[in-house]
Amino acid sequence: MLRKDSKPACNQSTLSHRNQLGYSIAAVLRSFIPARATIQPVSLARKSVIVRKLTRDWCAGYAAANLAAEFNELELLDSSGKLIRIPWSEVKWVCYVRELASGDSATQNSALGSGSPERILRRRFTSRPRIAGVWIRIVLSDGDEIEGVAVNDRSLVDGSGLLLTPPDTRSNTQRVFIPRSSIREFTVLGVIAPSPALRRKASQQPYLFEKEPSELDQSGESIP
Repeated sequence: MLRKDSKPACNQSTLSHRNQLGYSIAAVLRSFIPARATIQPVSLARKSVIVRKLTRDWCAGYAAANLAAEFNELELLDSSGKLIRIPWSEVKWVCYVRELASGDSATQNSALGSGSPERILRRRFTSRPRIAGVWIRIVLSDGDEIEGVAVNDRSLVDGSGLLLTPPDTRSNTQRVFIPRSSIREFTVLGVIAPSPALRRKASQQPYLFEKEPSELDQSGESIP
């Protein structure tokens, strides 16, 4: 006779069956679940961009930081989490922006100025830029022109396009990626070497805490 505080004994065969069942379930779970499952925030893997198409339509979302490695098409993650693939032949430029435009994709004012979410207010430098790199003027396939400074490396000839620092980085657009399929003319206006002050900083502290030269606007001031 069992007391109220006593527990019923388990049959040895029942206990063995439970152990085998538990082991088999654990083995199945281990085969499907990785040992280290990590979820990266969108901001770490992608940057906020506004994509302007050659049809003058635009869409906003998140794209990879290095678009030059995406040869066939642009992969854009929209605000709803849907992955959109856009052929480079349809893209005019991709602007890395401080803030995304509100609302869904829509046809905007064809005059790219205050009516566009990119807010590229200046297309040309008013004087020789102070950013180290290659000063470039590009005529796009739709006739628009834009100047910018590109890094003086193999990205000028490799990859699916060029990443430029525009004349005015204090607006919404901080960088502009132009696919090669959208370039009609390409003119090198000059090559700007790093200033002696930046060379001294680079030799003393290789950008551990300071801004890189590409993070400076044409006035030589750092971008917040």
